[in-house]
Amino acid sequence: MTAHYSDTADVILVDIEGTTTPVDYVFGVLFPFARDYVADFLTTHQQEVEVQTDLQWLRQEYETDLVQGLSVPDWQGTEATAVVAYIHHLIAIDRKSTGLKSLQGKIWEQGYRDGTLRSQIFADVKPAFERWTKALKRLFIFSSGSVQAQKLLFRYSEVGDLTGFISGYFDTQTGSKREAQSYHKIADAIGVVPEKILFISDVTAELKAAQVAGMQTLFSIRPGNHSSESEEFVAIQNFDSV
Repeated sequence: MTAHYSDTADVILVDIEGTTTPVDYVFGVLFPFARDYVADFLTTHQQEVEVQTDLQWLRQEYETDLVQGLSVPDWQGTEATAVVAYIHHLIAIDRKSTGLKSLQGKIWEQGYRDGTLRSQIFADVKPAFERWTKALKRLFIFSSGSVQAQKLLFRYSEVGDLTGFISGYFDTQTGSKREAQSYHKIADAIGVVPEKILFISDVTAELKAAQVAGMQTLFSIRPGNHSSESEEFVAIQNFDSV
C-alpha cells in the first residue's frame, strides 16, 4: 500500500490560492471582476444590512490607515460609491481585509450564479478530495477569502460542485493565517488536537504558524506560485502523495 503524507492525520486543512487553485485565477480573474463591478454592485445593494456591515468594517480600516499616516485614496461623501477608490486600492495591494473579502464574495456570487465565473481547480484536487473522503479524513479550508467566497469557489468549479467533500471553512474572522493562535482556534472548532491536522499552503509564514500550533505541514509548489522556496518544509507539487 502506498504511504501518503496524510496517513497520520485525521483532518486535512488546505489553503486555496496556490494550493487548490492557480494564483493566476485569483489575481487575473477574481480580483479584476470585483474591481470592475464594485461600483455597480454598491449602487444596487448598498442598503442591504450585510453590505452596510462590510462598509462599516471598511470605514474602520480606512480611519486606521489615516491614523497610521498611510497614503490612501480619499473617501469623501456619504454615498456608498465614495468607497470605490479605497476598495480599488485595497485590491491592488492585496490586503487581507475582512470587509473587502466579505464584499468581494458578494460581488463574485453574482458572477458565479450567472455563469460569468467558473473557478479553476488543479487537476489532482478532485481525485484527492475523493480519496481523502474515502479514507474517512475530514477536509477543511482556511483562506483569506471570506467563507462565502470559499463556498462559491468550490461550488462553481470547472470540475463541478466540490462542496460535498468539505466539512467546514475558516477565514480571517478566525484570525491571521500567520498567527499560531488562529490554528489553535481551528483545532478547537474542529474538535481535533493540532497534531492530527495536516495543513497545506504555499506560504511558509502560514506553515510556520501552523507548526508552532502543533500541526503537520506541507508546502505547496504549483505553476505560477509566488515562491518555490520551501525553507525547511516538505514540499509537494500536487496532492498525489497526500
